[in-house]
Amino acid sequence: MDNHQEVNKSIANNRRQLILWIGALIIGAILGLLGLGWLNALMTFIATVYTRLFQFLAVPTIVLAVITTLASIGDQKDTGRIFRHALTYTLLTTVAAAAVGLLLFLLIRPGNLPAAMVAGGQTNIPQNLGGETYYDHILSVVPNNLVQPFLDANVLSLLLIAAAVGIALAKMRQGERRTTVLNFFLGLQDLLFMLIKGLIWTLPMGILAFAAQLSAQVSAGVAAASLGRYVAVILGGNVLQFFVVLPLFLLARGINPLRHLGRMMPAVLMAFFTKSSAATLPVTMETAEKRAGVAPKVARFVLPICTTINMNGCAAFILVTSLFVMQNGGTHLTLPMMLLWLVIAVVAAVGNAGVPMGCYFLTLSLMTGQGAPVGIMGIILPIYTIIDMVETAENVWSDSCVAAMTDHDVS
Repeated sequence: MDNHQEVNKSIANNRRQLILWIGALIIGAILGLLGLGWLNALMTFIATVYTRLFQFLAVPTIVLAVITTLASIGDQKDTGRIFRHALTYTLLTTVAAAAVGLLLFLLIRPGNLPAAMVAGGQTNIPQNLGGETYYDHILSVVPNNLVQPFLDANVLSLLLIAAAVGIALAKMRQGERRTTVLNFFLGLQDLLFMLIKGLIWTLPMGILAFAAQLSAQVSAGVAAASLGRYVAVILGGNVLQFFVVLPLFLLARGINPLRHLGRMMPAVLMAFFTKSSAATLPVTMETAEKRAGVAPKVARFVLPICTTINMNGCAAFILVTSLFVMQNGGTHLTLPMMLLWLVIAVVAAVGNAGVPMGCYFLTLSLMTGQGAPVGIMGIILPIYTIIDMVETAENVWSDSCVAAMTDHDVS
């Protein structure tokens, strides 16, 4: 009876929290439409504070989750099964997202932009982004010291370090020293989760600020009419992946997609507003375990990995944007070339970090290497905020789907 009452109380608290978040979303949208400069500045400040706090918690969350999980289950046979299932679902959903984007690109066929507009967009590109090649991006993953990956928040490097430490702990001989080190990491993780709970408790203020910020940008006319078809391809692909493709994956494994989405909504909304799947990871893990019922050993192992390699929205963006830019540069796009770029987009998305504008930076780097008219990236930049929000929400939703399907398979 006590357990039943506790479950009902938890459900009621979750409902109240969701209502509070939605209320903050609506109020924030209204405040953003008022067009008051001082209010917009205040909301931007609050939103920036929350983004920085979640980014602060994201790095230790990723590292500690991987270390403790590998150390705890690394010597069990389940580890390999969990990783294989997670990797398989990640690749399948990412390829599906890129394929949906390619299909819409062929159906909608966004046309070329005026040459003057392409040339003008060159001035909008942050000039320090084009110098890094994809080779440099891959090389930067390999750490050359222990401190720098933490300072740079290099998620892939941190995953390599955490995986190495976790596996080493798992292989250490059982004894007092191993127990002491493992308890140290577990204690840090418990402390971190307490900080996360405190931040989530104040989150309605952050949601209000993010919603006001977004509303002000939309009312100021961020979207450009000349990019309508391109935007339709990007957003249409994300919508199809979010509401059709991923639910079909869940249904194939016997999981109710509507119920799972309802339970994961706090994390999806958080991702939408922070534009960072890495910053949202603490909320994603908490929501997956407490609301969606994913086993901790799966959630704490799969979700940090998926935050880095499971980039559905990013794969579609890289593919569609690359084709759009190359097309405007006069490249004749054949089907074999498009399929080749589908593979490139998937590989690039897997290697992309889950940080705001990560896909934009990576696509710019790829196009610079191709000698394509990267001025178009400057035209896309003002509307990328909206695109990035939708893509990040899709990425986190996909992460939760991969975790749920993996949990279903290994349970």
